[in-house]
Amino acid sequence: MSGELRVVVEADGGSRGNPGPAGYGAVVKDESGEVLLERYAGLGTTTNNVAEYSGLIAGLRAAAELNATRVDVRMDSKLVIEQMSGRWQIKNPGLRPLAAEAAGLVARFRAVTFEWIPRDRNRDADALANRAMDEAAGRVPRDAAARVPQEKGTAAPKSWAPPSLDNATRLILVRHGATAMTAQGRYSGRGDVPLTEEGEAQAMAAAGRVAGLSRDVAAVLTSPLTRCVRTGELIAAEVGGVPVTVMDDLIECDFGLWEGKTFAEVQEAWPREMTAWLESTSVAPPEGESFQAVAKRVRGALAKILQAYPGQVIVVVSHVTPIKLILRDALAAGDAFLHRLFLDAAGVSTMDVWPDGNIAVRSVNETAHLR
Repeated sequence: MSGELRVVVEADGGSRGNPGPAGYGAVVKDESGEVLLERYAGLGTTTNNVAEYSGLIAGLRAAAELNATRVDVRMDSKLVIEQMSGRWQIKNPGLRPLAAEAAGLVARFRAVTFEWIPRDRNRDADALANRAMDEAAGRVPRDAAARVPQEKGTAAPKSWAPPSLDNATRLILVRHGATAMTAQGRYSGRGDVPLTEEGEAQAMAAAGRVAGLSRDVAAVLTSPLTRCVRTGELIAAEVGGVPVTVMDDLIECDFGLWEGKTFAEVQEAWPREMTAWLESTSVAPPEGESFQAVAKRVRGALAKILQAYPGQVIVVVSHVTPIKLILRDALAAGDAFLHRLFLDAAGVSTMDVWPDGNIAVRSVNETAHLR
């Protein structure tokens, strides 16, 4: 025998909320796929990415206990794999000590490889991470909850009680990460500007938050503009490589002649037009598109989504105006809502929609993952 032991480490971590109650899982297998060791534990309240790094560290420690010489690490976290491979910088200060600890463990082995795998190929580690979170929370399975049958054809009653999610379509609405126009406070509509380096980091953080909300995302739907497509790609990779589909109707409002200008510049050059635009959603910027026109196409897009993905979890990556209009309609708010709601770059909002038309908005513009 050569005295070498080659093993596979499959690791995962998650948080229910980002940050939220978290846990990790790691499985060490031999080359034939036989499980040699398992590790899992709760982590208290922390972020999804911290939990994923914790799973990696636990897996490497378990491999060291077996005196392995070569390790093939497989994870469905694009961020951890790319950072440990040296292709992505570690911009989050909170992750640097964990990455350093993992690197110290890597140095103990003769060779270590890192490979990203889809979530469905990382089920063992994912199950352990969820087990850790369930045990820490003393969680009761949802199916054990009592259900009150509803007579067919009757409307759902109004209630303060949380509704069952069984038939709901969950929409996770994500604004794209920052661009150069975002930082300068300029109207950015149809201009196809890319994410900045900060925007990429924000999009990765949003991906972690989405994964914390659900690891059962069916699809990522995005505006055709680069800043949204790139944000969608990073989210899709983090939740297991699900499809990214472009929907043209999710594109931002056409700001016409105001494109690329600041609010102050527009107010100085088009004072009357600006006043009229602020007072009525039927008014469009010069050579642009009114909010009423945007609302019409966005409602059409939403109807298609609900028809195509009933009862599933869908991520919608879009822009300020479409997301505001979706939330305005969901909350049955007036048009003033559009000028009073602020949406940060890479902010996350969540809502559930039932087949009977009932809607529950669960969060608006979450940004804790960006801090």
